[in-house]
Amino acid sequence: MESKVVKVESLTPDPKNARKHNDRNISVIAESLNKFGQRKPIVVTPEGVVIAGNGTLQAAKYLGWKELSVVEIPKDWDEPMIRAYALADNRSAELAEWDTAILSEQLFELENELDLKSFGFELPSVESDEAPLDDFKSYDESMPTTHVCPKCSYEWNGSSK
Repeated sequence: MESKVVKVESLTPDPKNARKHNDRNISVIAESLNKFGQRKPIVVTPEGVVIAGNGTLQAAKYLGWKELSVVEIPKDWDEPMIRAYALADNRSAELAEWDTAILSEQLFELENELDLKSFGFELPSVESDEAPLDDFKSYDESMPTTHVCPKCSYEWNGSSK
């Protein structure tokens, strides 16, 4: 796989892209590009149609970028293979899950270093070191026994009484 740099104007958004990018999503992608630069190429056909990375293209245009790094799909891929790849690329990220304990730890470590909201994360505001008692659910036999701390997202099982 070999990447190359091409003019943004030479790229065409995929007219069959099943994934839609709202303004918030494009804003988050743009902020990431602005802060970190492009760290992975977008995937295009030999004709320059974007198969994976349509949101990145849209955000780059918003930022006024003139060039992007791309990789081309294999020349022997037919239309069904191209469509399947585009769908698989979009779907695979959706199926991942966050490790909430690690995520919470990292977000709290970074909250004073970066504007996490610009990257799509919002931390709960905690005005004191103690969480309000209403935030902790009392034990109820009909409900799952997993509890989550509203401040740090620590999870535990059992009664909270």
